[in-house]
Order: sequence, then structure tokens, then C-alpha cells
Amino acid sequence: MFIQTILITGASSGIGAELSIVYAAPQTHLILLGRDQSRLEKIALQCKDRGAKITLGLLDIRHRDDFKSWFKRLTQKHSIDIAILNAGVGNFGRQENPIVIQEIFDVNLQGLLNTLLPIIEHMQKNKHGQIALMSSLASFKGYRGKGAYCASKAAVRVLGEGLRESLSAANIKVSVICPGFVVTPLTSHNTFPMPFLMSAQKAARIIRKGLEKNKPRIAFPWITYMFSLLMAILPPTLTEKISRLLPYR
Repeated sequence: MFIQTILITGASSGIGAELSIVYAAPQTHLILLGRDQSRLEKIALQCKDRGAKITLGLLDIRHRDDFKSWFKRLTQKHSIDIAILNAGVGNFGRQENPIVIQEIFDVNLQGLLNTLLPIIEHMQKNKHGQIALMSSLASFKGYRGKGAYCASKAAVRVLGEGLRESLSAANIKVSVICPGFVVTPLTSHNTFPMPFLMSAQKAARIIRKGLEKNKPRIAFPWITYMFSLLMAILPPTLTEKISRLLPYR
């Protein structure tokens, strides 16, 4: 009997939690990673109720050696079919300063690499697999007060786009996920209007459908996506003027 094994980081809340529930089913083995034990166990119970087999990893992805050792033990018994690298942080209502900037890059970029590189090596040995990297529509332009977050997600997006081409010969699929505003702990601190705000449940369903189709970029909602693309191609002298009119803080 074939069992699909899916690894999800940042599985204790937000999109990661909803993805865990969306994928939970009999003949599915979910490997859920997070830092909050109580929240992670709560999500695990919901997934078990849907018939999934569960393995939990209480890990901080910033600790490279810890993840590498844990992942080595894990893959001695299990082969990863899909890896959704969702863990990330934002400003969480804080003003951008050196400490916040460092934290964002430590998690969103270095933390992602700490998990991504061992997973790529594992999938290359197995000659199959699928990787999804969580970027953002914010990756298409740097916005005031959010420069570090935008930059970290831009790095993730461009890295994923390059890896998709590089790893295709090894039968490894790579998709980049670029959500707009989604109801998560990340957006809960925003005090400004968030256009086309979407539930995490709906976002998870869109992501799963996009991964099943092996889309290079899973970007939504489409209106916000079109605006993001426009801001990416317009000259900075114009986008700076537009940005000043936006309510983002």
C-alpha cells in the first residue's frame, strides 16, 4: 500500500496548519514541524481524526545542526514525497530595526536553507520529490517598514524559480507560493486595511490544487497578484509615489 509522505514546516498555525489539515487523509504520513508544542499537537489531533499518520518535529529551523541530525534520523525510515517549506516570520507589529531585520533573515532565508538543502540532497538520492517554497506577493517590491520581509521573500521566490529549472532533470518538482493577505498570526498585527483578505483554509486549498498541477508559481488572489506585477515593472520613481498613497504601515 502506497503511503504519501508530506513534510510541512511552520505547521502549528496559519497556512501551515490548514495545509496539514487539507492533506490529512488515510494513506498519508504527515511530518509536521513547529516550535509551539501545544499548538502543534492540537493540529496533529485534527489530522489523526482524518486518518493520517503523524510524526511531529519540535524544531527551530534556525538551528541548522539540530534539523540536520533530526532529518537524518527521519529519512533512515521514511522517504519524503512532498516538502512544503512554509515557516516564516514578519515584523509582527514591530518597527523595522537591526534586531528585527536580522531575525527576519535568520528565519525566512537562513532557516529555509537549513531545511531546504538536506531535503534537496535526500530527493536527489531518491530521484523524485516535490518542493514548495513559501514566498509572498510582497516579494515583487520593497515597501516602507517591510523592506526586510519583502527582501527575504524575494530571495525565496527567485531561489525557487532557479531551483525549479536546475532540479527538473533529477525528477524534482519545485513551486513557489506567493500569497496576498491571508488571515494568519503574521497579518493579525496589521492595523491597515488588507484588500482581498483571504482565510487560511481557502489559501491552503488553492496551494494544494496548484501543487497537484505542478504550477511554477502559485500566486493569489489574482487582483493583488496583478497589482504586484505592475509594481514590479513600473519605474521606481513612479512606484514610490504609488506606495506613499498606500495605507501600509
